[in-house]
Amino acid sequence: MSKTNSFVFWGLYIVAWLIFVGLSIEAGGLLVNFFFSLYNPEFVSNLYQKLDLSEMYANSRFAFFGVYSFILIISILKACLFYTVIKLMHKMDLSKPFSSFVSEQISQMSYYTISIGFLSYIARQFAKNLEHRGFATDNLNPFWADSQAFILMGAVIYIIAIIFKKGVAIQNENELTI
Repeated sequence: MSKTNSFVFWGLYIVAWLIFVGLSIEAGGLLVNFFFSLYNPEFVSNLYQKLDLSEMYANSRFAFFGVYSFILIISILKACLFYTVIKLMHKMDLSKPFSSFVSEQISQMSYYTISIGFLSYIARQFAKNLEHRGFATDNLNPFWADSQAFILMGAVIYIIAIIFKKGVAIQNENELTI
């Protein structure tokens, strides 16, 4: 691998770590928000992202738990996705990229990405339904605004995973015949 490619690879590795740390902080902050909103609702306006759903909690606990479950699951899946990216980049041998480990990690990344996309889409529809019932859900849109992008990205990553799986099979077959 050339010096430029190595530099770019390590730069992307550092960026992946930074994104993972940021997403982990976001998931942790949202989890703390959730518990604070259950046990001490008057502090909710001072917490992470000022995600105040106390009015929703007072009017409908089903709506509150549904919305917050979507928010937590999506944020945790995003952190898991980037943890998988970090594992892949850390253990991948660039001189022999077609390995079963790489193939499995790319498949796992596609599953996480597609799951994030579909859950985001379902959550957005759930929020629209709640909006028709009189709940204020405008502040929730940033949590699932990019559902179509995740679905499309997941499909592309899945195709790449299939290509890698086939590449591993061909590589193993060639190693056996030599």
